[in-house]
Amino acid sequence: MQTAGIHHITAFAGNPQQNVDFYAGVVGLRLVKRTINFDAPDEYHLYFGDKGGNPGTIITFCPTRGALRGEVGGVQVGITT
Repeated sequence: MQTAGIHHITAFAGNPQQNVDFYAGVVGLRLVKRTINFDAPDEYHLYFGDKGGNPGTIITFCPTRGALRGEVGGVQVGITT
């Protein structure tokens, strides 16, 4: 089976405003869409990408206030480029 590539990557984050400030303000990505996290409707699901919001450029976050810091382990992404 062959794929056409990655559509998007999703990660968990802490404070929603700090997430937007960093990825839109520092990294320079566009906030493409803000929805709810359908698994936790009281939380956001934030989408960042290139100016066109093209598949393959999207990284999404489920920011959760008070989220625990992750631990290094198996099956997790260490670096995205």
